[in-house]
Amino acid sequence: MSWHDCHVHGFRVFEAEHGSGELQLDLDYILEWKEHQEKFSFLLVPVRLQFHEVFALRVALDWATPTAGMGPFSISGIEKRAEPRTEYTATVWRLPLNWPEGLLEFEASGFTQIAWGREVHSSRQFLAAEERVAA
Repeated sequence: MSWHDCHVHGFRVFEAEHGSGELQLDLDYILEWKEHQEKFSFLLVPVRLQFHEVFALRVALDWATPTAGMGPFSISGIEKRAEPRTEYTATVWRLPLNWPEGLLEFEASGFTQIAWGREVHSSRQFLAAEERVAA
């Protein structure tokens, strides 16, 4: 799975057990990149990407520096690494952002991704509001 250039339309944190949370991202998942005569088109579907047992969440988003209008942010990719702690080994997730500049970083036990809408072919890497409808 790749989340490169996926646009995030929603960001939610739900309280969970033992001080952890659930981090939910509503995003336009790019199922396929298609090249046609040196141009690309995309097959996209709206999904909910939910990380489980989230702890130590750090969020850095900067729409001010590029003087950008507000809109969905774009993920560069998702990285995962193990980090030893005093009493356990944490799985640390790092989501660098393409635009605007930023980063999401946290510990989580894993994730679930569920498509909730219909697939759309587009010349853009994101869906318009009217395209983000339930299947």
